[in-house]
Amino acid sequence: MIAREGVKEILAATVLLAGAGGLLTWLVSPYLVLPLLVLWIWVLAFFRDPVRRGRFGPGELCAPADGTVTEVSELRGYGPIPGPAVRIGIFLSLFNVHVNRFPCVGRVRGTTYKKGLFLDARHPESGARNESNTLVIDPDPPIPGPVVVRQVAGLVARRIICHAKTGDHFDVGDRFGMIKFGSRTELIVPRDADTEVLVKIGEKVRGGLTALLRCSAPAAARHVPDGATRPAEAVST
Repeated sequence: MIAREGVKEILAATVLLAGAGGLLTWLVSPYLVLPLLVLWIWVLAFFRDPVRRGRFGPGELCAPADGTVTEVSELRGYGPIPGPAVRIGIFLSLFNVHVNRFPCVGRVRGTTYKKGLFLDARHPESGARNESNTLVIDPDPPIPGPVVVRQVAGLVARRIICHAKTGDHFDVGDRFGMIKFGSRTELIVPRDADTEVLVKIGEKVRGGLTALLRCSAPAAARHVPDGATRPAEAVST
């Protein structure tokens, strides 16, 4: 499955690479077409959009993106979160799926786009200084809120796409946007005594499948099938 956000890029790459391949075949050698074919396949792979149906236990929030965990930080507060918070940063390489997904069931309180720099997404100041889009979510009980997801541009990424609008209600794992060509995605949640981080720095995660955190959830009632406890990586590519 191809992400709708990549249709224009794929069509443009097909036309340009096909034209360049034909010219190289005619002027030089048909063997020079092979690198162009590899590049075209990479473009297709970059915009892949796998179907995923993760299942999560009480109070668990899933990864909003594929990639590598590069930050797990304790914060005194963050924007709409007045008290202590936990931030998990995920670096998306050029080879990861770049679709962003909702970490929990909830309703969009608002979105804020901010212009900025294009530092490498692994740079320690990229989260604060780079171009970004912040999504604030009021999660359904029992997860405490608000929950914040930030799409942060990187050195190569030059376009952030967010389809979520204020008032929209999403299920866990639903797609809401994409960052094109290398980036960083952050999940920020309130910290209480029972908040448990389920991943560590350097760990690989998959959006909509990997549980990042478990929040306090008394009498948890989840929007998932009965008996689900941990994420089941059921369908992915």
